[in-house]
This record gives sequence, C-alpha cells and structure tokens, in this order.
Amino acid sequence: MIFSRKKDDSRRQAGDGRADGSTPRDRSDAEIPRKGPYDAAEAPSGVQLLDLGSLRIPAVPDVEVRVQADPEGVIQQVVLVHGESALQLGVFAAPRTEGIWDEVREEIRQSLFNDGAAAQEADGEYGVELRARVRTPDGLTDLRFVGVDGPRWMVRGVYQGAAATDPAAAGPLAECLHGLVVDRGQEAKPVREPLPLRLPREVAEQAAQQNGGGSAGEPTEV
Repeated sequence: MIFSRKKDDSRRQAGDGRADGSTPRDRSDAEIPRKGPYDAAEAPSGVQLLDLGSLRIPAVPDVEVRVQADPEGVIQQVVLVHGESALQLGVFAAPRTEGIWDEVREEIRQSLFNDGAAAQEADGEYGVELRARVRTPDGLTDLRFVGVDGPRWMVRGVYQGAAATDPAAAGPLAECLHGLVVDRGQEAKPVREPLPLRLPREVAEQAAQQNGGGSAGEPTEV
C-alpha cells in the first residue's frame, strides 16, 4: 500500500511534536542543534507534521511521502520523493550513552563491498556520510547514506537520484530531514531494532476501505 500526501491537507495537525515523559538530551543550550532531526522533547512548536508514530515528518511543499504498509497499518518503508530525487528514512533504537552511526556505517560499507560495490566516506552536514554506486535491475544507481545519532535513537537516511551525488540538489528533501521529529518512547528496546511506524488512524481506515473495494497497492492520497 502506497500513499502520497498533499501539501495543503487540512487533516494534518500542527503541534509541538513532544511526547509526555520524554527525556531531553543532557547538554547545554549552546549545543542544541538549530536543525533536526529532533528528539520529541526538543522539537520546535507550531510545525505541521505527518505523524507516523516514531517518526513525524514536516510538511514541505512539493515533497511526496510514499509509505508502504501491511494490512494492519504497520509501515514497512518510508520514502520521500521530490523530482528525480528520493530519501528513504529509517529510525532505530540506540544505547543511552553512545551513538551507533559509526558502527552501522562500517557495516553498510562492508555489505556493499561484499556485493561488489565500492563505498567511499565523505564529510557531510551531519558528519561522515557513505556514498556508493550499486547495480540494480534498472542499471547503476547512486546512493548516499546519512546517519544522525540522537538520544537513544538513530535516524538513517538514504538519498537516491541527483541528491545522492550532489548534496545541494537535496533541497526540500534535506528540509524534511532537518525538520524530522523522533518520538522514541520510554519502552526498552534492543539496540538497532527499528522503532515502530504506523499509518495515522484515518489514513489506515481510508486505505482499508479502498483495499476492500479495489486492488491492494493502489495509491491513497491523504
């Protein structure tokens, strides 16, 4: 099931993106970043967000949010699309005391190497990124892996298309990443376990009704 989001949807709600009981990061105000991804406890207020559970995605004009979910509304994949570029998002549990992106990045690099694709590290806006060119059924594809460590979570983004080779081309997709909000919750989870993502209730109900009368996988606009 895939759906796209209209930028002028009145059903999206503005909010402060904060979860009750969240623990702010232990650092001074001077160290708090001016851009996200944000922990829910530190998210700016008054921003339109598409609530997908552990991830809340800001409404950015001309960015389409494509979500693949199972019949129960549990999301398997989130991809943001703008023009010829795309950004796939994932969010994972991490330890309280340290980040995991350095370790995860090395594992991605090794996995790509085992598949015959060379990956190179490069400095990016969030630190060290990983860039690679892989072979797919559609031909060679450029990928750019970005990781952001937060308090007990890590966001992984994978750029494709022009944004994979030229960070300046990321434009609105980068704006989405800058405004992303993570609601980690307080439940203990194994390190690297994907945090739960779900369709908003009204979207899940709408999709269920449509799938009941048509073929699964048809786009549902929200």
